[in-house]
Amino acid sequence: MSARLNLWLGLALAALVVGLIASGSGYFVQIAITTMIFVILAASLNLITGSAGLLSLGHAAFFGVGAYVAALLATRYGWSFWATLPAAAVAAALVGAVVAIPTMRLTSIYFSVATLGIGEMIYVTLLNWVGLTRGPMGIRSIPSIELFGWKGIECQLVVTAAVMLGVLWLVHRLVHSYYGNSLRALREDDACADAMGIDTGRLKLQSFGVACAMAGAAGALFAHTTGYISPDSFRFGESILVLSMIVVGGLGSLYGSIIGAVILSVLPELLRDLGSYRMIAVGVVLFLSILFLPRGLVGEVSALDLIRRQIRQRQQRRPEAGAW
Repeated sequence: MSARLNLWLGLALAALVVGLIASGSGYFVQIAITTMIFVILAASLNLITGSAGLLSLGHAAFFGVGAYVAALLATRYGWSFWATLPAAAVAAALVGAVVAIPTMRLTSIYFSVATLGIGEMIYVTLLNWVGLTRGPMGIRSIPSIELFGWKGIECQLVVTAAVMLGVLWLVHRLVHSYYGNSLRALREDDACADAMGIDTGRLKLQSFGVACAMAGAAGALFAHTTGYISPDSFRFGESILVLSMIVVGGLGSLYGSIIGAVILSVLPELLRDLGSYRMIAVGVVLFLSILFLPRGLVGEVSALDLIRRQIRQRQQRRPEAGAW
């Protein structure tokens, strides 16, 4: 069922890309590109927050690290997107690993506060290191994506869709493996996982580094598709937005990451006619979804639910007492 659903989703994405290119509307294509970038961010955050149970409040900072690494390499050294993309992913992963090492022993709210502080430190660095990042002025004239001589917003759409599919495939493979089972064990009870022989510290560091690498790749896409970046694009509010996407879609669910990112990226654009009131409408949607769907629209089924379902099925199959 999962393979068939993945096939249908892939075909739907291909049809969407072809339809957007045929429409010739740069506005809708740009919305689609932004949505796909946020799908990557939501999937990466869901890997550590939904699967591993590590609530990170500074994910946008690593998104910014990837964007700035890609922008600086492209504008100062003439690197193409295909060189800056892996460089941004590696740089974000290394920064994430370095700053996360002291926080690996922390759990629960303490880890969340630590990641919040790390995110703010990275933002302040991007804002005040004027000699490197140009501070609040940002970096302009970032080269666009080029594929075999093909340029333009249509090329950006195709490449972004391809990178998004690659990230989603990687997350899917990680989650549906023994490694994913270790992440879920860490989420349910890290002390019990440690007692069972799982190196929880290394597992946290690995999952955090992989998620930061994906965020860095999203940052490279953002830099090359917008052509301009500034520190304001990577503040705490962006981290909360990505977190809201996985909460609305469903923690621990890859499909939930996709749905949540699409809803919270497209909904503000659909409500643009409401002006400043559109964010109130978005807030109402968030509140109602959390109130009535606490597990999200497509939440992960917990182990306790599976046990209860099996018990219920066995009781239904059990013959009534006294029946022949």
